[in-house]
Amino acid sequence: MTDITFGLDTFGDVPEDDNGNLLSYGAAIRQVVDEAVLADELGVDVIALGEHHRPEYAISSPETVLAGIAGKTKNIRLASGVTVLSSDDPVRVFQRFATLDGLSGGRAQVILGRGSFTESFPLFGYDLSDYDTLFEEKIELFAELLKEKPVTWSGTTRAALTDADVFPKTDSGHLDTWVGVGGSPQSVVRTARYGLPLMLAIIGGAPDRFAPYVDLYRRAADQLGTVAHPVGMHSPGFIADTDEEAKEVFYPRYKVMRDRIGKLRGWPPLRKEEFDHEVEHGSLYIGSPETVARKMAKAITSLGVGRFDLIYVAGSTPASARLRAVELFGSKVIPMTRDLLAA
Repeated sequence: MTDITFGLDTFGDVPEDDNGNLLSYGAAIRQVVDEAVLADELGVDVIALGEHHRPEYAISSPETVLAGIAGKTKNIRLASGVTVLSSDDPVRVFQRFATLDGLSGGRAQVILGRGSFTESFPLFGYDLSDYDTLFEEKIELFAELLKEKPVTWSGTTRAALTDADVFPKTDSGHLDTWVGVGGSPQSVVRTARYGLPLMLAIIGGAPDRFAPYVDLYRRAADQLGTVAHPVGMHSPGFIADTDEEAKEVFYPRYKVMRDRIGKLRGWPPLRKEEFDHEVEHGSLYIGSPETVARKMAKAITSLGVGRFDLIYVAGSTPASARLRAVELFGSKVIPMTRDLLAA
């Protein structure tokens, strides 16, 4: 099992410089572009940029940053991770990613999701009480748009369309589209119903607890008569030259971010013991290249997935350490993981 796709994911966390000062949002965006260029040079398969509307993150428009990356890279696929379809317009999402696909020579990939935060809903005038309806209707429309033919559609969340043709078309006639899921069985079945690839967000706990979702996706596709694509997973982590260095750089900044979010969600402050347990047994892939590769290979094998994306930074990790993490992922972790899977 060596034909695995490997990607790097980021939300555009605002990093520190080497003196501990936070960069500006503009500098943070340019930092992501530099990291993507390096990833491309090292043969990483995908760079995925998440959409957020919070002060910790610089990227609220992934496709705009991906367009900047497109002009500086040659091979790496350019993905969102995720595009919050619920609070966006499906027609505009399709148009923006079809444009990115044209700019990049067919490398665009949109991963649709409902998002792990809710800031975009009031920001763009949507009611959280419509959370489920918004996504259900909009993914239904997006599935029609993917056919790249005139669309007739009606629903309750946007104006109806009658024989509407949407431009630009992609050169291939196929916009690479996935659905990101955080662990809802209904979302897994929905993804199978539309015959789209599934990306599992596994951000805590033992990875193998998601095995039932992989099985559900395949069984649902079989029963619905659609295609069960290789499943992807993405999880957070950080790579440095040694295990000790990786934990030392990552933990204090991760704790600040985790506690800030946890306060909003009613979680207690993160304890070091919890962190260490998650690194050892859960879904934090932190350490030297060999440590991270072994853990990745184990997760890939236990779940039988065809793609692994590492969310390679969390919080204000210094820019120089981030670049080193990307370098180690591309030059060491991916080859080591492939060798472990082949063995």
